[in-house]
Amino acid sequence: MGKLIASINTTPDGFCGHTSVVADDACHQFASDLLRLSGTVLFGRVTYQLFESYWPAAAKNNTTPEPMLAFARSIDAIDKIVFSTTLTEVKWNHTTLLGDIDLEAITKIKKTSGKDLLIFGSPTLVSELTAFGMIDTFYFSIQPLMPGNGKRLFESAGLDKKCNLRLKDAKTFPSGVVVLCYQPVGKTLPGTLKGPNHTGPENNKHVK
Repeated sequence: MGKLIASINTTPDGFCGHTSVVADDACHQFASDLLRLSGTVLFGRVTYQLFESYWPAAAKNNTTPEPMLAFARSIDAIDKIVFSTTLTEVKWNHTTLLGDIDLEAITKIKKTSGKDLLIFGSPTLVSELTAFGMIDTFYFSIQPLMPGNGKRLFESAGLDKKCNLRLKDAKTFPSGVVVLCYQPVGKTLPGTLKGPNHTGPENNKHVK
C-alpha cells in the first residue's frame, strides 16, 4: 500500500509562500527523488497553477539545466490530481480535476497503488488532510530566510488536537536548506478542524 507524503517549504518564522524558497540543484534533485517513489501527485489550486505555468514548458525545453530538466520531465509525466472548487478545467497532461477533497478516492489510491501519493506545497490541502489523519510522512524543507509575512502553514485549518511527530531523517543542503522528515506518532481523528470557516466534518473538504 502506498503512503501519502507531504513535501512543503517553510521558513523558521512559519511562512510557506512560494517566494520564500531556495530553488537550487539540491532541492530539485530531492524533489525528483520523491517523484521516483510516487505514482500520483496531489495539488491544491494555487500550487497547481504555479507548477502548470512553468514545468510543462520546461520539460520540453532542452536548454533547461539539469537537474531541473529531470524534475520537469518527471512531474510532467506523472499522474496528477488537483482539488479545486473554482477551476473549471485543467490543461496539463495526465491531470484530473476533482472539486472537493475526496477522502475515499485518496484512500482507494493508497490501498491499490504500489507507489506513494505525493503532495507538493499546497498548504491548504496539507492542512485539511493533516486534520483528517491522512498524512503518513511530512518533509518540511526549512528555508534559510525569514520573510516576516505571508501565508502560514496550517493557518487555514487549525488542529484542535496535538499531533505528535517522530523525526525519521534530516538532510542539510549546501544552500542552508534543512529537510526534516517526520512521521505522525498518533493520527489525528477525522473532522477535528477548527476555525471560522470550519464547523464540522461536512465543511472540511473545500479547497478553492
